[in-house]
Amino acid sequence: MLLCLTANHRNASFDLLEKLSFGAPTAAQALVSGQTDIVGAVVLATCNRFEAYLEVESTNSQTPDAAIAAILEALGSASTLSPSALSSSITVLTGDHVVEHLFSVSAGLESVVVGEDEISGQVRRALEQARRSGTTSSGLEQLFQRASTTSRFVKSATEVGTAGRSLVRLALELASSRVTDWADARVLMIGTGSYAGASLAALRDRGAENVTVFSPSGRAPKFALSHGIRFSTDLVAAIAASDVIVSCTTVTEHVITTDLFPRVTRTLVIDLGLPRNVDPAVGEIEGIELLDLETISLHAPLEALNATSNARTLVGRAAAAFSAAEAERVLAPAVVALRKHVFDLLDSEIERAQSRGDSSPQTEAALRHLAGVLLHTPSVRARELARAGEAESFTTGLLALYGIAVPEPVPSIATQSIAMLPDAARELG
Repeated sequence: MLLCLTANHRNASFDLLEKLSFGAPTAAQALVSGQTDIVGAVVLATCNRFEAYLEVESTNSQTPDAAIAAILEALGSASTLSPSALSSSITVLTGDHVVEHLFSVSAGLESVVVGEDEISGQVRRALEQARRSGTTSSGLEQLFQRASTTSRFVKSATEVGTAGRSLVRLALELASSRVTDWADARVLMIGTGSYAGASLAALRDRGAENVTVFSPSGRAPKFALSHGIRFSTDLVAAIAASDVIVSCTTVTEHVITTDLFPRVTRTLVIDLGLPRNVDPAVGEIEGIELLDLETISLHAPLEALNATSNARTLVGRAAAAFSAAEAERVLAPAVVALRKHVFDLLDSEIERAQSRGDSSPQTEAALRHLAGVLLHTPSVRARELARAGEAESFTTGLLALYGIAVPEPVPSIATQSIAMLPDAARELG
């Protein structure tokens, strides 16, 4: 079955998200190797959410209570947070709820800026990281690949995919009231990772021409050369020569601290990092204005209701189709067993008729057609029962009517609901 533990800008503080982002992403490998019932884990960590997606082995007589407790303990240990502190800010989802949630996240419907461009790439990279770490599973592979497909479809079919939606663009829009002319502004960009390209594109769209990049990891020269901008290896000098600083690096310690600023300065600092790239005390320096993620999120625009509604409808349909396909897969062995039983009987009767010399090609074709017709209704019923969560009744019927013993269906990863969770686990959400 599928589990998702999610802490995001809607249910958790940015302080808690920051602590999770320090060490919790490394917990996936420990979970998979240390818990026999956790067969796969993918961690999605962005500037406004932390989510752990897991595939857990579970039968109808078991609940994921132990798995949830193990996950909370692992995440808490890696991020210096107590399980009780996590449980009050983490929502637990299972089964179909996980499918629809990930599809919504990947389409940008759960972001601070609805329809943001970057999230689908972050979802894809989360799966790639799980592959490199050896923590993914077949169920999670199918789920994340379908989420990417759904995201592309939703953004192409609705206005929620309007080009240019992103957190950095919202930040620059807020900053424009403080910047008289972006063409004259001296901009320092800190970071060369996956978000840096989007940040530079947003700056250029605003008209910024004088952009310098600094990288804590030393990759600034290569990034500057490939993007046609200047670079600096002296952070103090670069800060002193800047009017606007945009920081978007993934380091775990503050890159910008109070001691890096000259005594007299007028600088706008935009911190897009989580963990924070900028020491909050920087915002207390006279002449410096600090925009961090928490402040930016408070100014997120309202959803475009029609576009968002249409997008959520498409996401719901895609999630239902995924869950239905997973449910049908559960009964596939039973349908195959029934077809084999019928056609084995048919072949035996045809061979007996041929041995008596009273069979013709036309008769054989008619009998095979009849067998196919007779199997059509059971096959349709199998799909209907699987989608309704009544797969066991189909296998019970096969045993009672035909003596065909099929192993008890393993519940689909996408069809178990929150009702399977014990009361204590449900309260986590």
